[in-house]
Amino acid sequence: MNILIVTYFLNGFLMIAMPVGLAIFLIRRWKLSGDIWWIGFVTFVISQVGHIPFNAGAGLVLNRTGLVYWSPVAQLLFNAVFLGLSAGLFEEGARYFVLRFWAKEARSWRTGTLFGAGHGGSEAIILGLLALVNYGAWMVMRSPQGFDWFLSSGLIPGTQAQDVQQQLAAVWSLPWVYSLLPALERLLAIPIQICLALLVLQGFIRKQWFWFWVSVLFHAIVDGTAVLLSRYLGVYWTEAVVAGFSIFSLVVIFLLRQPEPEMVLEPAAIPIKDFKPTPVDETDENLDKTRYQ
Repeated sequence: MNILIVTYFLNGFLMIAMPVGLAIFLIRRWKLSGDIWWIGFVTFVISQVGHIPFNAGAGLVLNRTGLVYWSPVAQLLFNAVFLGLSAGLFEEGARYFVLRFWAKEARSWRTGTLFGAGHGGSEAIILGLLALVNYGAWMVMRSPQGFDWFLSSGLIPGTQAQDVQQQLAAVWSLPWVYSLLPALERLLAIPIQICLALLVLQGFIRKQWFWFWVSVLFHAIVDGTAVLLSRYLGVYWTEAVVAGFSIFSLVVIFLLRQPEPEMVLEPAAIPIKDFKPTPVDETDENLDKTRYQ
């Protein structure tokens, strides 16, 4: 059996299981509401609603300018800077507005960490689901009957049948380690997303808004560096550098750690009724009842 049948499935499964497992662990360990994680999850989706159309529209506009006549190196540098900044502005901007107007209760290190885990988990889960969908299609097309079904259904245009067959051959001939790299990338990205969320949160905790721009710059550096290195050093060295960013993010996460706000419990107001003593006759019997036994 081709080991890629197992590793491709494992790749998609891990991309979903890792963020879900982290969410369950943090919520149970810190006894927090899962709502914060889900708000972080939705925040990533909100950011992409603007980010993806913006990049697509900017690409159409820029392709009509003199940028297409730049040298390949200059174009790569421009792409790295542009894509890094657009990702930073849209994702950190979405984080800021959600923390400002929605997740107002997320004002501590723990809630910020859970919020960031939801943001990074959303990206991982969505990509994991897409990976499993692709895996299912690849498995079906491994057989001639399955490939013919895709052709007859129109999912694969007849003019592209040969190209798709070549791509499938490449998919099933990759080293098995390569098939797990997307899961590794998501594992490394989650600490970075948590770090970015905590950086944005510092603006609300410390009332110093330059923290937002620090998060945008750090996000742009990470994404832009990945774009550059993937072209010149290949995927393995790129993941090694991303691992360095991930370790750096873990250090920043713990440096930003602050004591959790203490819960101030006010004493419950106990209604006190007016005390009205009942007069007691000073008889020998009543005096005898009050005697110390």
